[in-house]
Amino acid sequence: MLGVGIDWAEEFHLVAVGRPGEGVVEVARVEHTPAAVAALVARIAGLEPDPAEVRVVIETRHGLLVEALVDAGYTVLPVNPDLVARRRGPARKKDDAEDARIACLLALDQYTDLRALIPHGELAGELRAIARDDIRACRDERRLLNRLRADLAAVFPAALAIAGDDLGSPVVLKLLQRWPTADELAAASHDEVEALARAAKHGWPHRLADRVTQALTGDHFQPRDYLIRAKADTIRLACAQLLLLREQRRSWHRRMGELLLGDRRRGRAKQPGDDRGPAVPGGEIYLSFPGLGDRLAARIAGEIGDAIGQFDTPNALQCYAGKAPVTRRSGKSELVVASRLACNRYLADAVQQWAFTSLRTSGWAREFYDTQRSRGRKHHAALRALGNRWLEVLWHCLTKNTPYDENVHVANRNRALGRVNQPSKLAA
Repeated sequence: MLGVGIDWAEEFHLVAVGRPGEGVVEVARVEHTPAAVAALVARIAGLEPDPAEVRVVIETRHGLLVEALVDAGYTVLPVNPDLVARRRGPARKKDDAEDARIACLLALDQYTDLRALIPHGELAGELRAIARDDIRACRDERRLLNRLRADLAAVFPAALAIAGDDLGSPVVLKLLQRWPTADELAAASHDEVEALARAAKHGWPHRLADRVTQALTGDHFQPRDYLIRAKADTIRLACAQLLLLREQRRSWHRRMGELLLGDRRRGRAKQPGDDRGPAVPGGEIYLSFPGLGDRLAARIAGEIGDAIGQFDTPNALQCYAGKAPVTRRSGKSELVVASRLACNRYLADAVQQWAFTSLRTSGWAREFYDTQRSRGRKHHAALRALGNRWLEVLWHCLTKNTPYDENVHVANRNRALGRVNQPSKLAA
């Protein structure tokens, strides 16, 4: 067997190579270029012709370097950087070459329980990339919206009265993009505002035009002229960015549904057609769960991937998602349960949101949450416990290739709790 430890970076990588009984025999620097990575693969092949006998430990699961190693047929073992940090000396000194040696020793230790990387397929990889980009776009949208609200409060307070609680709607953004100041909007006629609202597909364009007139005649603070001139282009830019983000997220949403179901949702029923193409394995199973729409199901399915077999037990999936509690006990000290920090943060956030959205549509989930709260748990702790249960059910459904059925699960749950013909209470 050949062990390889890699301390990766953006411009170059430090690679340590070793064998059982000999330890680390070589440490080299590899530039992050296609030619250098190809030379590294050729060097490893010269030391060990059988790719199945090569174990590579690296502190990441993604990237072009990882893809090159997987394509070469090597067993890639991604580890958390904290695992390498705990193996350093007493001084905990950070050194790239030493981290590569530690990673190599981890690869040589056959008793270390490391899970081999099973790469995503093309559809699952695309779904994960789109879902993560959608999360970042959502954060950018919230940040720009807060910035726009602050600018309007400083120079155009009447716009906040016009928008109300719907500042991010397309019609309001298009209105502010065209007339970013109070004077410009006041110079526009009632018919012009109504025409813009009608072009933006507003349900009641006449009412919007009346609301604009009423807001402009209200009592508002008058900002300085120089500040109005300075902020006009800033408001117009923020509105343009928000409109582009909104349109792109809608396009991603359609693509998520297509990847999960094999076809885009069509018509008022929002259902795919009969002639479906290839889809992510288990896409319909994810969407059968209460609280999971296209976006949230795509986030969870994209992080889990299309090989549920890499999680041999439900607990393995729960630990990967950060929902399995960590128990600590020393001597006679009391048992302490803490939340898990070493996990897939994208999946952990998605499952936490899933647990919250399921409270409205699943009776047993609401009952479980209320029970946790009655025992003194805080809101997020109760959601973590509920998400832990949902992941267990999801693992069984994906493993057995069976859609979720609320009645079947409630019957199984009542049987496990010793209940007889006692249905779970409905959510309010």
